[in-house]
Amino acid sequence: MAEGPTRISGYLDSADTRATLAAVRSVGAVVSEGEPDGHGGLYVEVQGAGLRDAAPAEIDVGNAGTLLRIMPGWLAGQPGGEWTLDGDDSIRRRPVDRVADPLRLMGAEVDCREARLPPLRVRGAPLRGITYEPPMASAQVKSCLLLAGLLAEGETTVREPVQTRDHTERMLAAAGARIRRSGEELTVSPAERLESGDIPVPADFSSAAFFIAAALIVPGSEVTLREVGINATRIGLLTVLARMGVEMGGPEMRGRSAGATRDVVPAMTVNEISEPGPEPRATLHVRSSDLEGATVSVEEVPAAIDELPLIALLGCFAEGGTVVGGAEELRHKESDRIAGVVEGLTGLGAEIEARPDGFVVEGTGGLRGGRLDARGDHRLAMLGAIAGLASREGVEVDGADSVAVSYPGFERDLRRLSRSD
Repeated sequence: MAEGPTRISGYLDSADTRATLAAVRSVGAVVSEGEPDGHGGLYVEVQGAGLRDAAPAEIDVGNAGTLLRIMPGWLAGQPGGEWTLDGDDSIRRRPVDRVADPLRLMGAEVDCREARLPPLRVRGAPLRGITYEPPMASAQVKSCLLLAGLLAEGETTVREPVQTRDHTERMLAAAGARIRRSGEELTVSPAERLESGDIPVPADFSSAAFFIAAALIVPGSEVTLREVGINATRIGLLTVLARMGVEMGGPEMRGRSAGATRDVVPAMTVNEISEPGPEPRATLHVRSSDLEGATVSVEEVPAAIDELPLIALLGCFAEGGTVVGGAEELRHKESDRIAGVVEGLTGLGAEIEARPDGFVVEGTGGLRGGRLDARGDHRLAMLGAIAGLASREGVEVDGADSVAVSYPGFERDLRRLSRSD
């Protein structure tokens, strides 16, 4: 979307991000890649197509739900162009009416299968700014409308009673967009151009969370995770862990840990690093810890949505009950994650019960082990692997190759951190 080159360091080399590079190439951006950095990151330079000059294209998003829901916002405001976004079998079950409906309110011409499913067809049209409150908290819907707002007549406002991930507004502001927040409202003004420049990408907290969980529940563990993104809208897991009895240390954790004292060695420390770019990052040090059951409220779900399956796993090793509610969105991920987590952990010996919008876990102090079907979902596959580390008999994961969607180096890194002595 930007004028001039955008230089990205630490770009994740995965199936989802490869689909994103292919998508921007298909609409006219020029992408060049440097050598991998040895940690799963690439150097990528993108010469943008420009804010209003995307070429018509058939776009294969693969399994990238974020790409499917965000990119149409940019395309919808470009009269004369036509685009179709489609993907794999999993993507074809993921609803897109949540972005199609508000885009139509802005004047966009979009349609989808059965009025709610991909493929999503977009015909560029003049847009007008609107004020919109998504029926459920969604960073993807918000991001789609903010991009559409750059091309609309008048201002576009998204109301967020519960704040969701703010990566998009941070990046737009850094690229020169006029964007402001007032209470629950986030407003973007039309833009003539964007200029991104240099964008360093920190390590992904949602990927790091699997090793945080492993370190907590495998006795005798101690793990250091470097340069992890700690955007406040992404680290709801840390607040939940504090309530589960994990002693927290480091200046970034002031006010989060319920019971840390000077005489207790923290089970987790978070030390922020000063780095360029719009996203904060930190070094995380984690060691094994006793856990207590906790309740996750609906207000906490957006900042911990990808980590909720891990909270279920941690609940299995905790004392007492763990309850997650207000998370109906989990039923519309790469799989029905509520059903997948409950079925998968039950098969490993957990005492867990599904609810329409979450689950209840009764901690038993551990898991027997067994077999877990990942259902083609990368996060369920990684959940099964971490459960296997901490279980008594180990876990065999069916569909472990789905991990490549977000973390191709997961097995390598898990082997490096695992010790059999």
